[in-house]
Amino acid sequence: MWVVDVQIRDGRVARIKVSVSDLEAVREGHQSEVLLSIAEEFPAELCFTLVFHGRQGNLDLVAETPDEAQAWIQGVRKLIHKAQNMDEQGRQDQWVRDWFLKADKNKDGKMNFKEVKKLLKMMNVDMNEDHALCLFTMADKSETGYLEIEQFVHFYKILTQRDEVWKVFQDYSGDGEILTLEELECFLRVEQQEGQHSSHRAEELIQRYEPLESAVNQSAMTMDGFQAYLCSLDGSIFKPELLELHQDMTQPLSHYFISSSHNTYLLENQLTGLSSLEGYIQALKRGCRCVEVDSWDGDDGEPVVYHGHTLTKKILFKDVILTLRDYAFKVSEFPVIVSLENHCCLEQQTVMANHLRQILGDMLLTAPLDGQIPERLPSPQQLRGKILLKAKKSGGLETRLDETLAYEASDEEEVADGDPESPTLKDPQAEENKKSKLSRELSDLVVYCKNVRFQGFEQARSNATCYEISSFSESKAKRLSKEAGAEFVRYNSQQLSRTYPSGMRTDSSNYNPQDMWSTGCQIVALNFQTAGLEMDLNDGFFRQNGSCGLILKPDFMRDANSRFSPEKPEERPGYKPLRLSIQVISGQQLPKVNMKEGSIVDPLVRVEIFGVPIDQVKAETSHINNNGFNPVWNQTLNFIIHVPELALVRFVVEDFDMTTKNDFIGQFTLPFTCIQPGYRHIHLLSKDGTPIPPSSLFVNVSISELT
Repeated sequence: MWVVDVQIRDGRVARIKVSVSDLEAVREGHQSEVLLSIAEEFPAELCFTLVFHGRQGNLDLVAETPDEAQAWIQGVRKLIHKAQNMDEQGRQDQWVRDWFLKADKNKDGKMNFKEVKKLLKMMNVDMNEDHALCLFTMADKSETGYLEIEQFVHFYKILTQRDEVWKVFQDYSGDGEILTLEELECFLRVEQQEGQHSSHRAEELIQRYEPLESAVNQSAMTMDGFQAYLCSLDGSIFKPELLELHQDMTQPLSHYFISSSHNTYLLENQLTGLSSLEGYIQALKRGCRCVEVDSWDGDDGEPVVYHGHTLTKKILFKDVILTLRDYAFKVSEFPVIVSLENHCCLEQQTVMANHLRQILGDMLLTAPLDGQIPERLPSPQQLRGKILLKAKKSGGLETRLDETLAYEASDEEEVADGDPESPTLKDPQAEENKKSKLSRELSDLVVYCKNVRFQGFEQARSNATCYEISSFSESKAKRLSKEAGAEFVRYNSQQLSRTYPSGMRTDSSNYNPQDMWSTGCQIVALNFQTAGLEMDLNDGFFRQNGSCGLILKPDFMRDANSRFSPEKPEERPGYKPLRLSIQVISGQQLPKVNMKEGSIVDPLVRVEIFGVPIDQVKAETSHINNNGFNPVWNQTLNFIIHVPELALVRFVVEDFDMTTKNDFIGQFTLPFTCIQPGYRHIHLLSKDGTPIPPSSLFVNVSISELT
């Protein structure tokens, strides 16, 4: 944590506290709308932006000299790199130090027992005062009646010794002091289900996590090493190998789920919210591979992007494309689809086409890869580094186009242009005629994602081409799923589908994406700016496969003759439900949600399953009174998973309240197929989807066939 004194333009000085753990990156130069707006006054070499994790606003700064700017940029980048590369123990130690510095009001670097008691309350620790005093005295080796920062870290480590982990250790340790190589191998085989790899794995974990060199030399693991392993990525509930890019990326694009954003330019609501380039940056940084651009005529001949017929702020189309150029492939090398809702006149459509060609250059796909009319879509591997335009196209890839042709509005454009269910502010001059004109320049840029109106499954079977894509409102997609689920799955094995939120969601809320994924819809667009359950599911689902933004569908959803229906999963060949048993053992250092002095959380854990309709279930533990520090539940929750390949598991921790709605504390969501069985830690995320170290859950997971 450090304090920055910032001089505001009116001469006032603001003092801002910044924690390194909250920072994600530093951008140099004019890389924000604020800095771009003052570019003439302040050169790029003086400007930089501190970028925070999650949905926090960024901090734009201007130095007095280029050297000062570089000193800040390089210094902060080193701190961020150090913070991002800490091990779990280092993160916990830093977390404890941050709390100490926060509580040290007079900045003398030491605290007496009364101050420590107050600090423990702030840290959500409610404990026996006599026990706390005993531990305080043990840590006060200099016998001054005060603890300095390193002594406090030691005191906190004694305080946080884990009895439940110690018990597991004792169950496998012959002498109660160490785990021999054979004992650790037995634990990995029996509890962690490592199977034939247990022997090699045991050696590897000792080398990686055991802090005592003498124990490493004996090929043994102490309790400290055992706890370090269980709290690490290797001990996480998420299989580490599935976090890496591991799936086959050579199948047709229609065989993948694609992380997708709706109204990407919006940071707030759909009627008066702020439009910003930051919306595109944040979405792309989260692995989004399909962004939306709503284009309208600008006053000076330059097209603008905003939510039409509303009071949302306008941004330049040109600036959006510049942002895509700079950020499209920073996180993932796989293709980005630009979903263009085109409401511009012919002249400004041509301006858009020119911007796309000139700014994106070779990034923009402008012709079929091999010069041939495709019988199936190319793969993500073939499309690496390419930006695809999804929009209306006059004719097909086979057609020689006239200069301009009329086209019919797609379902999604009808909503944007004043559907009765869409509460946008109506423009009295709006074109009532559904027919619009499309310039050849813009039409020519549409290759593999031609927008067409969906006219039924039978028509699609007989007439559709692989490069045609239809959009479905959430209500229409849900209705098709319920009434013709198997047909929808087969349709989506060949065609791309995009679903989008109802026009009634003016608060930028989201629908449950799982309902759409269960029918094979690839482009399930969500309002990325809105935190909550739906984005937890999206983030959790796309965390696998290197967070590249594309997930290969299960084989039964890629088959054009599939009989799978989300409403009747038991009818598909190979149906094999599984039993999931989760023993919720304990929690560690849960954050306070009520900052009122003396308030301690009463935590409970709820496990929620999302998947096909029959798999949508939840169960929860009882709550623990006044203990956010080390609550122990030891309760087992059992589930039957009917379609494991589509299921997501969400762990939610809440502060129980008998009279009002429970307060959210933290969550973690992951695909069922990515779960590691055995004793595992779940490192909790905030409502924003950012880590909240060192908060975690300790669980024991068992997965078995249903007999």
